[in-house]
Amino acid sequence: MGNQEAMKILAAFIAMMFFIALPVAVVAKGKVYCGELEIAGGYGPFDYMNRFHLKEKLDIVEAFHFTSDMENLVLNGRGIRWLGGSLNYTLRAWPNHHRALVSLVKLSIREKSTQIPGLTWPVECYFDRAIRMNTKDAQVRSIYSAFLSHHNRNREALEQLQVAASLEPNNATILYNLGLMYFKQKNYEKAGHYAEQAYALDYPLPGLRNKLIHAGKWRGSTAKDSSK
Repeated sequence: MGNQEAMKILAAFIAMMFFIALPVAVVAKGKVYCGELEIAGGYGPFDYMNRFHLKEKLDIVEAFHFTSDMENLVLNGRGIRWLGGSLNYTLRAWPNHHRALVSLVKLSIREKSTQIPGLTWPVECYFDRAIRMNTKDAQVRSIYSAFLSHHNRNREALEQLQVAASLEPNNATILYNLGLMYFKQKNYEKAGHYAEQAYALDYPLPGLRNKLIHAGKWRGSTAKDSSK
């Protein structure tokens, strides 16, 4: 899968997550020790933001621990512990590996648990570790925000998106997701503000504009096709 295609899938997944919330289950907010990034005898850790300069090291991990089947959570007759262990290894070597974090969130949703066999720590710990790996990685903040939103922790989700926007103020996807978050909170003024910014940067998905139009809160142009 090419990097651009992977980023498009990543963006679509994050946007979707803001409107799929758990009705009951809530992730525990208590502090959990999530381990040191440097592990004796371990491979890495490497910063995913530097992946283009460390391609050989990334290829070694992805060839064995983050194949297409693993990314898409295909078990191939193997147990969940095998899949959890593969994601655990990938995220220990590359703590802020964007696609692996997305796969981890998808697995957590599928298993309806944040305690996955094969993982060293609860799911949320991997975001703690990713942020410690590189505090300026806006994609990690966006994925974490989607995870928090899914668990109805909307205030924290908004905080993470605001950090992401401060790191990449011209990132249309982040602005769009901020708009979605504010729309979810019925703050239509701010939802419209971020929607207009995202569409000014040619964000392609019409979903947020449609929601604002249907709510009678869209202030921008409707010249473009707003059909889903």
